[in-house]
Amino acid sequence: MAKYNLNPVDVPKVSTKYRKILTKLPVPESLSIFKALSESEPVSMMGQPPVIWDKAEGFQVYDKWGNVWIDWSSGVLITNAGHGRKEIIDALRDLLDKKLISTYVFVHEKRAELTKMLQKISPDPSKYLVFLLSTGSEATENCIKLAKTYAMEKHGPQKKYLVSFNNAFHAGHLEHNLQAVCQNKKSGSVKKGKHFIQVPFPDGYKNENTSFDLFLDTLKDKGIKPDDIAGIMTESYQGVGPDFFPVEYAKKLEAFCLKHDIVSIFDEVQAGFGRTGKMFTYEHYGIKPDLIACGKGISSSLPISAVIGRKDIMSLYAPGSMTSTHSGSPLPVVAAIESLRYPKGKSYGECEENGRNTDPGITQNQK
Repeated sequence: MAKYNLNPVDVPKVSTKYRKILTKLPVPESLSIFKALSESEPVSMMGQPPVIWDKAEGFQVYDKWGNVWIDWSSGVLITNAGHGRKEIIDALRDLLDKKLISTYVFVHEKRAELTKMLQKISPDPSKYLVFLLSTGSEATENCIKLAKTYAMEKHGPQKKYLVSFNNAFHAGHLEHNLQAVCQNKKSGSVKKGKHFIQVPFPDGYKNENTSFDLFLDTLKDKGIKPDDIAGIMTESYQGVGPDFFPVEYAKKLEAFCLKHDIVSIFDEVQAGFGRTGKMFTYEHYGIKPDLIACGKGISSSLPISAVIGRKDIMSLYAPGSMTSTHSGSPLPVVAAIESLRYPKGKSYGECEENGRNTDPGITQNQK
C-alpha cells in the first residue's frame, strides 16, 4: 500500500446529503498532525488516505474542518451496526460511571451475559463453549493451539499438521506469529512454517479448479497423510476477494474432517455477525465447524474477539492456562452485548431474518 502525497491540492467541492468536501485535500491545517506521526510512527501506518477522523456516526466520518465522507470500509469490517450507536455509547457511559474499566479474568456480570449470547448462536448451544479475547489474531492463534493440543492428546505427536488455504488473510499470522510454536527446544532455532501446509482455495478464477479432488491431490503431492492432520483452517469467505466456497466443496471438506477426526476451524473474523445476511457465513454452507474464530464486527466498536468451539476441545486446558490480559474486559463486553441486540431490543438469535431460518444466499461459488 503506497504512502499518500501530503501536498494539499484543490479538489472539486462536494455538498450532498451524505458527503461534503469543502477544503483542499489533505486539509492544510492537518499537516502538523501527519508530521508528528511521521516522526513517531513507522511508515507502515501511513497506508490510508490522509484524512483526520474527528467523529463518526452511522456510515459517515467527519473531520474538524467541515468535510464528511461515507465510510465504505465499515471501520474495516468492524462497525456492523454502524458508527456511534446510541445503545453502545450509553452502555459504555454507564460502565465508566461505575469506574469498572478492567478486570483481567476476574468475573464481572456482563461477561456471563455475553458468553451466553454467543453460545446461543453457536452450531449447538449444548455442545459449544465461548472463550473471550481481544483481537482476531488472538482468536485464530488460540484455534490453532486448541486444534494441535486436541490432536496430540487424542492421537499422539504424529497428528501435527495444520492446513490452511492460499491467499488467506490469517496465513500471515501462521507464518510470523506462530514461529515460537515451532521452536526446537534443544537448539533454540526456529523453522519457519514447520507443520503448516497451504492448499489452493477453490475461488474459480485465481484457481479455476473448484473440485475437492484438488485438495486431496495437493495433500498427496506434499506427502501429507489425512490422519496426520490436526486441523484445517479457512476463512468462511476469503477477504482478499471476497471469495466463497462452492457449497459442495465445503460439505466435502466437513466430511473429510469428520472421517479423519480433524478439527475444522472457520475464521469468521471478517465474515461474521450479519455481514453476509446470516449470523455467520459458514451457515450458508450447511456445515458445523468445530472451532469458530470471531472478531471485528462482534462489538461494532471496541476490540474484542472470541473462540466458539466444541466443549471437548475447549475444555483441554486447566484453570488459568488459557487466558489473555484483556479477556472479557468490561468495556468491549458491554459494547458487544449492545451490538448483538441490534435491531433494538432483540439479539441476533431472536431475529429470524438474521438467523438460520432464511434461505442460504450462496448456492454456488460467488465472486
